[in-house]
Amino acid sequence: MIFAAGAVVWRRTKKNVEIALVHRPKYDDWSLPKGKQDTGEALIACAFREVIEETNLKVAFGPFIADTEYFVPDGLKKVYYWSARLADDSPEFHPNDEVDLLEWHSLESAVEKVTRDSDREVIEKFGSIPYDTYPLIMLRHAKALAREEWQGEDEDRPLQQLGQQQAHRALSLYQVYGLEQIHTSDAVRCHDTVEQMAKALDIPLTITNKVSEYTWKKNKEKAIDYAKDLIKENEPILLCSHNPVLPRMMEKLTKKIDFDYPSNKLEPGESWVLHHDKKDVLQIDRLDAPVKE
Repeated sequence: MIFAAGAVVWRRTKKNVEIALVHRPKYDDWSLPKGKQDTGEALIACAFREVIEETNLKVAFGPFIADTEYFVPDGLKKVYYWSARLADDSPEFHPNDEVDLLEWHSLESAVEKVTRDSDREVIEKFGSIPYDTYPLIMLRHAKALAREEWQGEDEDRPLQQLGQQQAHRALSLYQVYGLEQIHTSDAVRCHDTVEQMAKALDIPLTITNKVSEYTWKKNKEKAIDYAKDLIKENEPILLCSHNPVLPRMMEKLTKKIDFDYPSNKLEPGESWVLHHDKKDVLQIDRLDAPVKE
């Protein structure tokens, strides 16, 4: 199977919502921006890269939309799609080696314009999901040294080698959301998970003990209130914390969604992406760790 990824890039006009379609002269077709996954590349990172390569537009990813399958000469192709909001300061499209034209269409017009039925299905699905949302990313820290292998205070426990690799690769996953804020527990293993990413994105780290394990054991409401405050903001935000804390936060924030949290605890380096409207969580996506054991 051939894996690929792309996005429905959208913007809001005075009249309606428009999405970007690209024309590829090699195939003489109109399609959504997409392309093949590179070896070792996360699918969401592939989608982000392909949008940039084909359109030169600046976007911030939102909820996952759907995946489609169809046959190509090399075999069965499976393509994953996310929604992607056009940034206000996005550069304009310029023709490149893969795409010579880009047009903005209403959803109705886009369904008529695209060449493949699979793209029509994705556009129709896009129209039915809560795409105009903001993400609160709840990230479990990367793989840390085991408690029994560490002699110091637990909050000082560092990342092991795998965790360092996960932290190094985190940028490729989370830059796609156009992050404006990064918050982290003051535990070393949380801080070190997001420090490189924050520096690369030039975002100051907000370090707090309110979402740490030792504070959680004393007062669980502090962490829950902290998450509730974050979800009231209309900015993409990442919060790095611990497994005992994050599932309970999730439970409190997702009362209106059927979510089986006890069987869905995060592994090190994994995250939930809560897409919300500043009040309610409308969709939850899950991202695997960028490097697995």
